[in-house]
Amino acid sequence: MTTSPYERLRADAEEGRVEEVIVSVPDLQGRLQGSRLSVPYFLDEVVGLGVPPTESGGGFGACVYLLASDVEMDTGPGYAIDAWQSGFGDFVLRPDPATLRTLPWDPGTALVLADAVWPGGEAVEIAPRQVLRTQLDRLAERGLTAFAGTELEFLVFHESYRQAWDRRYHGLETATAYNVDYSLQGLAGIEPVVRRIRREMVRAGLTMETARAEVHAGQYEIVFRYDEAMTTCDNHVLFKNGAKQIAAQEGVALTFMPKYDEGEGNSCHIHLSLRGTDGSAALADPAAEDGMSDLMHHFVAGQLACLADFALLMAPNINSYKRLQPGAFAPTGITWGRDNRTCPVRVVGSGHSLRIEHRVPGGDANPYLAVAAAVAAGLYGIENRLALPAPHTANALADPSVPRLPGTLTEALHRWENSEIAAKVFGEAVVGHYAQAARTELAAFERAVTDWERVRGFERL
Repeated sequence: MTTSPYERLRADAEEGRVEEVIVSVPDLQGRLQGSRLSVPYFLDEVVGLGVPPTESGGGFGACVYLLASDVEMDTGPGYAIDAWQSGFGDFVLRPDPATLRTLPWDPGTALVLADAVWPGGEAVEIAPRQVLRTQLDRLAERGLTAFAGTELEFLVFHESYRQAWDRRYHGLETATAYNVDYSLQGLAGIEPVVRRIRREMVRAGLTMETARAEVHAGQYEIVFRYDEAMTTCDNHVLFKNGAKQIAAQEGVALTFMPKYDEGEGNSCHIHLSLRGTDGSAALADPAAEDGMSDLMHHFVAGQLACLADFALLMAPNINSYKRLQPGAFAPTGITWGRDNRTCPVRVVGSGHSLRIEHRVPGGDANPYLAVAAAVAAGLYGIENRLALPAPHTANALADPSVPRLPGTLTEALHRWENSEIAAKVFGEAVVGHYAQAARTELAAFERAVTDWERVRGFERL
């Protein structure tokens, strides 16, 4: 007889292994926001094991501004949720029991992800998890399931987060002194913290596949096994949150920002494949010359057709576009290739492993939105039976004939909020909400005076 996640939680609490549960929701930036609850209160009141659940299905109240604020947690008008006009009321966080797990880096603590719903039970449509679920439901209507994997890179520094903050992130010492891409030596400064991250993520339920140092000094990548798309995104946000907590406990700092300096940026390549309800590899056709099914041709063509319009969901910040510049070994154009890393859409694998690798998102991408964008683009190609051009076989980064990706957040915002495709597949509320998030980011940057301006103009202008 199997036991439910909540029954196991009660047993763990009774035996003293778990004392608190964090109920969390991924915000617009893909960060986890939430509250700590006692286990009895969580089980008896929030999920309703001890008393009858509420008519709306139970849950825990949280302020609506959590899904309508910027990095600084500032909110204002223009979002689909106007916290000021609604009096900073609550929506309901409804826990997803499939995401419940204990946290090795936070003893005595479990964490569960939740969906945001209105008091009447309707889903909050602009919530990142719901944006992805809507696209996955559209796939399911066609008898398809999306499987995804994300490859996150990060930089590790010897300073603590507080030391880095006090120094305004200047002159920090990277955990390796030079490029150690694929190297098995020179890792003494980085290995203690990344070893702990690897081990504790596995204990938290993630399945590690590979780990290695990367190009930028202090850069590292840990790759976890693919899974159904929602599960992968849930694991992604847990990993980012947990890795930062582990780093803080070790007295060091790490960053996922796409472009910390002029060196190699932090990417978040997304691998995506489709399967039928019978488990078949929907993108593969062994009889085809290229091994790709007609469905996959349309799916990849959809990526190209929508990439510029949907770039905002994959590159949501000012800093995102510092990585997507010529000479940065990150995509700058719109094309595809077979095992060609200079293309934004790279087709790799065969059979069940045949998939696309989306190389546009950086370490700041909200995985729910980035995967939703890729799924929606693929569906657009499938529904319109778009023809796939020949693959790019040369260096797409240096080919002036390749159409250009949006080069700034301003350009990406313009494409997003004027896109007929985005309005159709995501809905006006989602388009407007994330357009406002971009406008808020741009306005904050335009008010800021940067170090570049001071160095350039303090004395010489």
